[in-house]
Amino acid sequence: MNKICLIILIHQLIFQAMFGIKNTILMKKTGKQIRGNNAETNIFVLFFVLFMIATSIFSFQIVPFGQVKFLNFFHSTIAGLVLLGLNLAISTASLIDLKDSWRVGVIENQKTVLITSDIYRFSRNPYFVSYLLMLLAYTVLLQNLILLGLSIMGFIFTNQMIKKEEKYLYSVHGDVYRQYKKKVPRYIII
Repeated sequence: MNKICLIILIHQLIFQAMFGIKNTILMKKTGKQIRGNNAETNIFVLFFVLFMIATSIFSFQIVPFGQVKFLNFFHSTIAGLVLLGLNLAISTASLIDLKDSWRVGVIENQKTVLITSDIYRFSRNPYFVSYLLMLLAYTVLLQNLILLGLSIMGFIFTNQMIKKEEKYLYSVHGDVYRQYKKKVPRYIII
């Protein structure tokens, strides 16, 4: 197993463990499902699985298809590790700060508290920002044009999921959400 493959494997174990622990604890605490069953959520989950399959294939191949060397190995590894570190820091803060309002996708019949403090003061969707950082990190680590194309698709799917959540949050929280939306960007800058 090469170093990049090992980095991706360790990162996924940590990232998925945090996600799984949060989901399990919250389901036990609330006694409710926490994953929405709507098209946007299902497409995003399917996309992520396919992205990880592609990442695994490209990381194991001796001569990866679609690889373009735009950085040397050292620089691509450092850049990838920085992005993965940011991913883990932001996703951890997101999972902790959202408390019991954490959901995977929209669940129309569940009303949750609007969280606007901590990391949610800087981004309305920090967990999605962490996902996008992860996609970018894997693309940089593997320096692969196919992963770059998939990352762009991931951004589009993420944006669709966010728009669905924004409509839902506005329907539940009204003007409070509208004011929050005016003050805090969807991602980080925009």
